[in-house]
Amino acid sequence: MLGFLWARQSGLDSPIRLTRAETTRRVLSLELNKDRDVESIHENGVNTLDIEHVEGRYMLSGGTDGVIVLYDLANFSKNLSYTCKSLCKVGKGHPDVHKFSVETVQWYPHDTGIFTSSSFDKTLKIWDTNSLRVAEVFHFDGTVYSHHMSPVATKHSLIAVGTKNPKVQLCDLKSGSCSHILQGHRGEVLAVCWSPRYDYILATASTDSKVKLWDVRKATGCLLTLDQHNGEKSKASSEAANTAHNGRVNGLCFTSDGLHLLTVGTDDRMRLWNSSSGENTLVNYGKVCNESRKGLKFTVSVGCSPEFVFVPYDSTIAVYTIYSGEKISVLRGHYNHVDCCIYQPQFQELYSGSKDCKVLAWVPALREPVPDEDSEKPGSRAHLNPAFDDAWSSSDEDG
Repeated sequence: MLGFLWARQSGLDSPIRLTRAETTRRVLSLELNKDRDVESIHENGVNTLDIEHVEGRYMLSGGTDGVIVLYDLANFSKNLSYTCKSLCKVGKGHPDVHKFSVETVQWYPHDTGIFTSSSFDKTLKIWDTNSLRVAEVFHFDGTVYSHHMSPVATKHSLIAVGTKNPKVQLCDLKSGSCSHILQGHRGEVLAVCWSPRYDYILATASTDSKVKLWDVRKATGCLLTLDQHNGEKSKASSEAANTAHNGRVNGLCFTSDGLHLLTVGTDDRMRLWNSSSGENTLVNYGKVCNESRKGLKFTVSVGCSPEFVFVPYDSTIAVYTIYSGEKISVLRGHYNHVDCCIYQPQFQELYSGSKDCKVLAWVPALREPVPDEDSEKPGSRAHLNPAFDDAWSSSDEDG
Protein backbone atom coordinates (compact mmCIF):
# COMPACT_ATOMS: atom_id res chain seq x y z
CA MET A 1 0.00 0.00 0.00
CA LEU A 2 2.90 2.36 0.73
CA GLY A 3 4.09 1.77 -2.81
CA PHE A 4 0.74 2.97 -4.18
CA LEU A 5 0.88 6.07 -1.95
CA TRP A 6 4.40 6.89 -3.11
CA ALA A 7 3.50 6.38 -6.77
CA ARG A 8 0.43 8.58 -6.36
CA GLN A 9 2.43 11.36 -4.64
CA SER A 10 5.06 11.19 -7.36
CA GLY A 11 2.45 11.43 -10.10
CA LEU A 12 3.41 8.01 -11.49
CA ASP A 13 -0.04 6.52 -10.93
CA SER A 14 -3.58 7.70 -11.46
CA PRO A 15 -5.79 8.27 -8.39
CA ILE A 16 -8.07 5.41 -9.40
CA ARG A 17 -5.35 2.79 -8.87
CA LEU A 18 -4.79 3.91 -5.30
CA THR A 19 -8.54 4.02 -4.67
CA ARG A 20 -9.06 0.54 -6.06
CA ALA A 21 -6.12 -0.85 -4.14
CA GLU A 22 -7.45 0.42 -0.81
CA THR A 23 -11.06 -0.53 -1.62
CA THR A 24 -9.98 -4.06 -2.49
CA ARG A 25 -7.83 -4.35 0.62
CA ARG A 26 -10.77 -3.34 2.78
CA VAL A 27 -13.16 -5.83 1.17
CA LEU A 28 -10.65 -8.66 1.53
CA SER A 29 -10.33 -7.92 5.25
CA LEU A 30 -14.07 -7.95 6.02
CA GLU A 31 -14.86 -9.46 9.40
CA LEU A 32 -17.71 -9.52 11.88
CA ASN A 33 -17.61 -6.27 13.83
CA LYS A 34 -17.70 -7.14 17.51
CA ASP A 35 -18.02 -3.46 18.45
CA ARG A 36 -21.04 -2.69 16.32
CA ASP A 37 -24.46 -4.18 16.94
CA VAL A 38 -27.61 -3.68 14.91
CA GLU A 39 -30.60 -3.36 17.20
CA SER A 40 -32.71 -6.53 17.20
CA ILE A 41 -36.31 -5.71 16.34
CA HIS A 42 -37.56 -8.62 14.22
CA GLU A 43 -39.16 -11.53 16.06
CA ASN A 44 -38.71 -13.82 13.05
CA GLY A 45 -36.27 -14.11 10.16
CA VAL A 46 -34.88 -11.10 8.26
CA ASN A 47 -35.68 -11.53 4.53
CA THR A 48 -34.45 -8.35 2.89
CA LEU A 49 -32.18 -5.34 3.40
CA ASP A 50 -31.52 -2.13 1.47
CA ILE A 51 -29.21 0.85 2.04
CA GLU A 52 -30.01 4.17 0.38
CA HIS A 53 -27.46 5.54 -2.09
CA VAL A 54 -27.85 9.25 -1.30
CA GLU A 55 -25.87 9.24 1.96
CA GLY A 56 -25.29 5.54 2.52
CA ARG A 57 -26.52 6.08 6.06
CA TYR A 58 -30.05 4.67 6.35
CA MET A 59 -30.92 0.99 6.07
CA LEU A 60 -34.29 -0.77 5.69
CA SER A 61 -35.03 -4.31 6.79
CA GLY A 62 -38.09 -6.47 6.15
CA GLY A 63 -38.96 -9.58 8.11
CA THR A 64 -41.00 -12.74 8.07
CA ASP A 65 -43.10 -11.12 10.81
CA GLY A 66 -44.30 -8.45 8.34
CA VAL A 67 -42.39 -5.73 10.19
CA ILE A 68 -40.27 -3.08 8.42
CA VAL A 69 -37.47 -1.34 10.35
CA LEU A 70 -35.51 1.80 9.43
CA TYR A 71 -31.99 2.00 10.92
CA ASP A 72 -29.45 4.79 11.21
CA LEU A 73 -26.00 3.32 10.55
CA ALA A 74 -24.05 6.45 11.53
CA ASN A 75 -22.08 6.58 14.76
CA PHE A 76 -22.37 9.95 16.51
CA SER A 77 -21.48 8.65 19.97
CA LYS A 78 -17.70 8.87 19.27
CA ASN A 79 -17.42 5.52 21.07
CA LEU A 80 -15.73 2.56 19.44
CA SER A 81 -18.56 0.27 20.57
CA TYR A 82 -22.05 1.32 19.58
CA THR A 83 -25.42 0.02 18.39
CA CYS A 84 -27.09 1.00 15.14
CA LYS A 85 -30.45 2.10 16.49
CA SER A 86 -33.78 1.80 14.74
CA LEU A 87 -35.23 5.23 13.99
CA CYS A 88 -38.74 3.90 13.42
CA LYS A 89 -40.61 0.79 12.40
CA VAL A 90 -43.81 -0.37 10.79
CA GLY A 91 -44.77 -2.74 13.57
CA LYS A 92 -47.70 -4.98 14.37
CA GLY A 93 -49.74 -2.07 15.69
CA HIS A 94 -49.29 0.08 12.58
CA PRO A 95 -52.50 0.44 10.52
CA ASP A 96 -50.65 -0.17 7.24
CA VAL A 97 -48.41 -3.04 8.35
CA HIS A 98 -48.05 -5.98 5.95
CA LYS A 99 -50.14 -8.97 7.00
CA PHE A 100 -47.56 -11.54 5.95
CA SER A 101 -43.84 -11.87 5.28
CA VAL A 102 -42.08 -8.85 3.72
CA GLU A 103 -39.96 -10.19 0.85
CA THR A 104 -38.40 -7.01 -0.59
CA VAL A 105 -37.73 -3.48 0.64
CA GLN A 106 -36.11 -0.80 -1.50
CA TRP A 107 -35.36 2.89 -1.17
CA TYR A 108 -36.41 5.21 -3.95
CA PRO A 109 -33.06 5.52 -5.80
CA HIS A 110 -32.89 9.33 -5.83
CA ASP A 111 -34.52 10.41 -2.58
CA THR A 112 -34.80 9.01 0.95
CA GLY A 113 -38.30 10.48 1.27
CA ILE A 114 -39.81 7.38 -0.33
CA PHE A 115 -39.31 3.65 0.09
CA THR A 116 -41.18 0.57 -1.16
CA SER A 117 -42.06 -2.84 0.23
CA SER A 118 -43.70 -5.98 -1.11
CA SER A 119 -45.09 -8.96 0.72
CA PHE A 120 -46.70 -12.37 0.62
CA ASP A 121 -49.95 -10.50 1.36
CA LYS A 122 -50.11 -9.79 -2.43
CA THR A 123 -49.36 -6.08 -2.14
CA LEU A 124 -46.65 -3.61 -3.11
CA LYS A 125 -46.69 -0.50 -0.92
CA ILE A 126 -45.17 2.94 -1.53
CA TRP A 127 -44.27 4.68 1.73
CA ASP A 128 -43.72 8.30 2.74
CA THR A 129 -40.63 8.04 4.95
CA ASN A 130 -41.30 11.18 6.99
CA SER A 131 -44.87 10.31 7.99
CA LEU A 132 -44.37 6.52 7.78
CA ARG A 133 -47.70 6.27 5.96
CA VAL A 134 -48.63 4.49 2.77
CA ALA A 135 -48.90 6.80 -0.24
CA GLU A 136 -49.96 4.11 -2.73
CA VAL A 137 -50.84 0.41 -2.73
CA PHE A 138 -50.69 -1.98 -5.68
CA HIS A 139 -52.70 -5.20 -5.36
CA PHE A 140 -51.89 -8.45 -7.18
CA ASP A 141 -53.60 -11.79 -7.74
CA GLY A 142 -50.75 -13.83 -6.30
CA THR A 143 -47.94 -13.80 -3.75
CA VAL A 144 -45.33 -11.10 -4.42
CA TYR A 145 -41.77 -12.50 -4.37
CA SER A 146 -39.73 -9.56 -5.58
CA HIS A 147 -39.86 -6.01 -6.90
CA HIS A 148 -37.25 -3.55 -8.14
CA MET A 149 -36.92 0.06 -9.30
CA SER A 150 -34.26 1.08 -11.80
CA PRO A 151 -31.27 2.74 -10.08
CA VAL A 152 -30.51 4.87 -13.16
CA ALA A 153 -33.83 5.57 -14.94
CA THR A 154 -34.75 9.22 -15.41
CA LYS A 155 -37.44 8.89 -18.10
CA HIS A 156 -39.66 6.36 -16.34
CA SER A 157 -40.68 5.39 -12.81
CA LEU A 158 -41.54 1.74 -13.42
CA ILE A 159 -41.42 -0.83 -10.66
CA ALA A 160 -40.98 -4.40 -11.92
CA VAL A 161 -42.85 -6.96 -9.81
CA GLY A 162 -42.40 -10.73 -9.75
CA THR A 163 -45.33 -12.72 -8.40
CA LYS A 164 -46.84 -16.21 -8.33
CA ASN A 165 -48.33 -15.28 -11.70
CA PRO A 166 -45.91 -15.99 -14.62
CA LYS A 167 -46.61 -12.52 -16.02
CA VAL A 168 -44.16 -9.82 -14.93
CA GLN A 169 -46.05 -6.70 -13.84
CA LEU A 170 -44.75 -3.17 -14.42
CA CYS A 171 -46.24 -0.58 -12.05
CA ASP A 172 -45.92 3.11 -12.84
CA LEU A 173 -45.07 5.17 -9.77
CA LYS A 174 -46.24 8.38 -11.46
CA SER A 175 -49.70 7.21 -12.54
CA GLY A 176 -50.29 4.76 -9.70
CA SER A 177 -51.40 1.99 -12.07
CA CYS A 178 -49.99 -1.17 -13.61
CA SER A 179 -48.83 0.14 -17.00
CA HIS A 180 -48.28 -3.18 -18.76
CA ILE A 181 -47.19 -6.79 -18.34
CA LEU A 182 -44.39 -8.93 -19.77
CA GLN A 183 -45.40 -12.40 -20.91
CA GLY A 184 -43.04 -15.29 -21.53
CA HIS A 185 -42.36 -17.19 -18.32
CA ARG A 186 -44.29 -20.35 -17.48
CA GLY A 187 -43.70 -20.39 -13.75
CA GLU A 188 -43.62 -18.13 -10.72
CA VAL A 189 -41.29 -15.14 -11.10
CA LEU A 190 -38.95 -15.24 -8.10
CA ALA A 191 -36.57 -12.38 -8.90
CA VAL A 192 -36.51 -9.19 -10.98
CA CYS A 193 -33.62 -6.76 -11.48
CA TRP A 194 -33.15 -3.63 -13.62
CA SER A 195 -29.84 -3.00 -15.33
CA PRO A 196 -27.62 -0.39 -13.62
CA ARG A 197 -26.40 0.62 -17.10
CA TYR A 198 -29.50 0.94 -19.32
CA ASP A 199 -32.83 2.51 -18.30
CA TYR A 200 -35.10 0.03 -20.05
CA ILE A 201 -33.32 -3.32 -19.64
CA LEU A 202 -34.84 -5.73 -17.12
CA ALA A 203 -33.83 -9.25 -16.04
CA THR A 204 -36.32 -11.75 -14.61
CA ALA A 205 -35.90 -15.24 -13.11
CA SER A 206 -38.51 -17.94 -12.67
CA THR A 207 -39.31 -21.40 -11.37
CA ASP A 208 -39.42 -22.50 -15.04
CA SER A 209 -35.58 -22.54 -14.90
CA LYS A 210 -35.38 -19.58 -17.26
CA VAL A 211 -33.85 -16.12 -17.08
CA LYS A 212 -35.09 -13.53 -19.55
CA LEU A 213 -33.79 -10.11 -20.53
CA TRP A 214 -36.39 -7.55 -21.61
CA ASP A 215 -36.44 -4.16 -23.28
CA VAL A 216 -39.63 -2.72 -21.84
CA ARG A 217 -39.92 -0.20 -24.69
CA LYS A 218 -40.46 -2.93 -27.28
CA ALA A 219 -43.86 -4.45 -28.02
CA THR A 220 -42.38 -7.96 -28.09
CA GLY A 221 -40.54 -7.24 -24.86
CA CYS A 222 -38.21 -10.22 -24.54
CA LEU A 223 -34.72 -9.68 -25.94
CA LEU A 224 -33.03 -12.89 -24.82
CA THR A 225 -33.71 -16.13 -22.99
CA LEU A 226 -30.43 -17.19 -21.43
CA ASP A 227 -29.17 -20.66 -22.37
CA GLN A 228 -26.64 -22.38 -20.11
CA HIS A 229 -25.39 -24.40 -23.10
CA ASN A 230 -24.92 -21.34 -25.34
CA GLY A 231 -27.05 -22.85 -28.08
CA GLU A 232 -25.03 -26.01 -28.49
CA LYS A 233 -27.40 -28.84 -29.36
CA SER A 234 -26.56 -32.17 -27.78
CA LYS A 235 -28.33 -35.06 -26.15
CA ALA A 236 -27.53 -33.59 -22.76
CA SER A 237 -28.88 -30.16 -23.56
CA SER A 238 -31.76 -30.82 -25.94
CA GLU A 239 -34.25 -31.35 -23.15
CA ALA A 240 -33.08 -28.25 -21.31
CA ALA A 241 -32.75 -25.85 -24.24
CA ASN A 242 -32.82 -22.18 -23.25
CA THR A 243 -32.73 -22.86 -19.54
CA ALA A 244 -30.34 -20.92 -17.35
CA HIS A 245 -30.28 -23.52 -14.55
CA ASN A 246 -31.41 -27.09 -13.92
CA GLY A 247 -33.87 -25.96 -11.28
CA ARG A 248 -35.64 -22.87 -10.00
CA VAL A 249 -33.78 -19.60 -10.58
CA ASN A 250 -34.28 -17.45 -7.50
CA GLY A 251 -31.52 -14.85 -7.54
CA LEU A 252 -30.35 -12.11 -9.93
CA CYS A 253 -27.68 -9.44 -9.65
CA PHE A 254 -26.00 -7.29 -12.29
CA THR A 255 -22.35 -6.39 -11.88
CA SER A 256 -21.85 -2.74 -10.93
CA ASP A 257 -21.06 -1.75 -14.54
CA GLY A 258 -24.08 -3.64 -15.90
CA LEU A 259 -22.00 -5.58 -18.42
CA HIS A 260 -22.60 -8.95 -16.78
CA LEU A 261 -25.42 -10.68 -14.92
CA LEU A 262 -25.06 -13.18 -12.08
CA THR A 263 -27.76 -15.80 -11.45
CA VAL A 264 -28.21 -18.43 -8.74
CA GLY A 265 -30.48 -21.47 -8.85
CA THR A 266 -31.58 -24.41 -6.76
CA ASP A 267 -29.26 -26.63 -8.81
CA ASP A 268 -26.56 -25.26 -6.44
CA ARG A 269 -24.91 -23.30 -9.23
CA MET A 270 -24.09 -19.66 -9.82
CA ARG A 271 -23.55 -18.48 -13.38
CA LEU A 272 -22.10 -15.35 -14.96
CA TRP A 273 -23.63 -14.08 -18.23
CA ASN A 274 -22.69 -11.44 -20.75
CA SER A 275 -25.71 -9.14 -20.44
CA SER A 276 -25.35 -7.91 -24.03
CA SER A 277 -25.00 -11.20 -25.92
CA GLY A 278 -26.61 -13.48 -23.32
CA GLU A 279 -23.59 -15.79 -23.47
CA ASN A 280 -22.80 -18.05 -20.52
CA THR A 281 -19.20 -17.14 -19.63
CA LEU A 282 -18.72 -20.63 -18.10
CA VAL A 283 -17.02 -19.30 -14.96
CA ASN A 284 -16.95 -22.16 -12.43
CA TYR A 285 -17.85 -21.15 -8.87
CA GLY A 286 -18.18 -24.72 -7.66
CA LYS A 287 -21.15 -25.74 -5.54
CA VAL A 288 -23.14 -22.77 -4.29
CA CYS A 289 -25.60 -24.31 -1.84
CA ASN A 290 -29.08 -22.86 -2.34
CA GLU A 291 -32.10 -24.43 -0.64
CA SER A 292 -34.31 -21.34 -0.66
CA ARG A 293 -37.80 -21.80 -2.09
CA LYS A 294 -38.21 -18.07 -2.62
CA GLY A 295 -35.98 -15.19 -3.71
CA LEU A 296 -32.35 -15.08 -2.57
CA LYS A 297 -30.82 -11.60 -2.21
CA PHE A 298 -27.10 -11.42 -2.92
CA THR A 299 -24.85 -8.50 -3.82
CA VAL A 300 -21.63 -7.40 -5.54
CA SER A 301 -18.75 -5.08 -4.67
CA VAL A 302 -18.15 -1.70 -6.30
CA GLY A 303 -14.79 -0.19 -7.25
CA CYS A 304 -12.59 -3.21 -6.50
CA SER A 305 -10.02 -4.98 -8.65
CA PRO A 306 -10.98 -7.76 -9.02
CA GLU A 307 -14.68 -7.39 -8.19
CA PHE A 308 -16.37 -9.70 -5.68
CA VAL A 309 -19.80 -11.25 -5.17
CA PHE A 310 -21.26 -11.99 -1.72
CA VAL A 311 -23.67 -14.94 -1.68
CA PRO A 312 -25.69 -16.37 1.25
CA TYR A 313 -24.50 -19.96 1.72
CA ASP A 314 -26.41 -21.83 4.45
CA SER A 315 -25.58 -19.93 7.68
CA THR A 316 -22.55 -18.20 6.10
CA ILE A 317 -21.76 -15.72 3.33
CA ALA A 318 -19.38 -16.93 0.62
CA VAL A 319 -17.17 -14.36 -1.12
CA TYR A 320 -16.11 -15.12 -4.71
CA THR A 321 -14.11 -13.24 -7.32
CA ILE A 322 -16.67 -12.59 -10.04
CA TYR A 323 -14.61 -13.22 -13.15
CA SER A 324 -12.38 -16.10 -11.98
CA GLY A 325 -14.87 -17.92 -9.74
CA GLU A 326 -12.42 -18.35 -6.87
CA LYS A 327 -13.88 -18.56 -3.37
CA ILE A 328 -11.84 -16.01 -1.42
CA SER A 329 -13.39 -16.26 2.02
CA VAL A 330 -16.39 -17.39 4.06
CA LEU A 331 -17.98 -15.01 6.58
CA ARG A 332 -19.27 -16.85 9.65
CA GLY A 333 -21.40 -15.36 12.41
CA HIS A 334 -25.06 -16.25 11.89
CA TYR A 335 -26.72 -19.19 13.61
CA ASN A 336 -29.29 -19.96 10.90
CA HIS A 337 -29.77 -19.65 7.15
CA VAL A 338 -28.76 -16.30 5.68
CA ASP A 339 -31.44 -14.91 3.33
CA CYS A 340 -29.99 -11.57 2.25
CA CYS A 341 -26.94 -9.34 2.22
CA ILE A 342 -26.32 -5.79 1.04
CA TYR A 343 -23.03 -4.00 0.27
CA GLN A 344 -22.32 -0.44 1.42
CA PRO A 345 -19.85 0.96 -1.17
CA GLN A 346 -18.94 4.22 0.61
CA PHE A 347 -17.21 2.39 3.49
CA GLN A 348 -16.85 -1.11 1.99
CA GLU A 349 -19.14 -2.63 4.62
CA LEU A 350 -21.53 -5.57 4.34
CA TYR A 351 -24.79 -6.17 6.20
CA SER A 352 -26.61 -9.51 6.30
CA GLY A 353 -29.98 -10.79 7.49
CA SER A 354 -30.81 -14.30 8.62
CA LYS A 355 -33.50 -16.62 9.92
CA ASP A 356 -31.86 -16.17 13.34
CA CYS A 357 -33.62 -12.74 13.44
CA LYS A 358 -30.28 -10.91 13.46
CA VAL A 359 -28.77 -8.26 11.20
CA LEU A 360 -24.97 -8.44 11.32
CA ALA A 361 -22.39 -5.84 10.26
CA TRP A 362 -19.20 -6.92 8.51
CA VAL A 363 -16.51 -4.24 8.35
CA PRO A 364 -12.87 -4.01 7.19
CA ALA A 365 -10.34 -5.05 9.81
CA LEU A 366 -8.62 -2.16 11.58
CA ARG A 367 -5.15 -3.50 10.89
CA GLU A 368 -3.41 -6.00 8.66
CA PRO A 369 -2.79 -9.46 10.17
CA VAL A 370 0.77 -9.92 11.44
CA PRO A 371 2.73 -12.05 8.93
CA ASP A 372 4.32 -15.26 10.18
CA GLU A 373 8.00 -16.16 9.80
CA ASP A 374 7.56 -17.78 6.37
CA SER A 375 5.77 -14.77 4.97
CA GLU A 376 8.60 -12.46 6.04
CA LYS A 377 11.10 -14.21 3.80
CA PRO A 378 12.17 -12.20 0.74
CA GLY A 379 9.75 -12.58 -2.18
CA SER A 380 7.17 -14.35 -0.05
CA ARG A 381 3.48 -13.48 -0.59
CA ALA A 382 2.16 -16.03 1.88
CA HIS A 383 0.37 -13.41 3.96
CA LEU A 384 -1.46 -11.89 0.99
CA ASN A 385 -4.95 -12.93 0.00
CA PRO A 386 -4.81 -14.77 -3.36
CA ALA A 387 -7.19 -12.22 -4.86
CA PHE A 388 -4.33 -9.71 -4.82
CA ASP A 389 -2.40 -11.77 -7.37
CA ASP A 390 -4.26 -10.26 -10.35
CA ALA A 391 -5.56 -7.13 -8.67
CA TRP A 392 -3.27 -4.45 -9.99
CA SER A 393 -3.10 -4.88 -13.75
CA SER A 394 -2.57 -1.88 -16.00
CA SER A 395 -6.16 -2.23 -17.18
CA ASP A 396 -7.23 -0.70 -13.87
CA GLU A 397 -6.41 2.70 -15.27
CA ASP A 398 -9.11 2.33 -17.90
CA GLY A 399 -11.88 2.37 -15.26
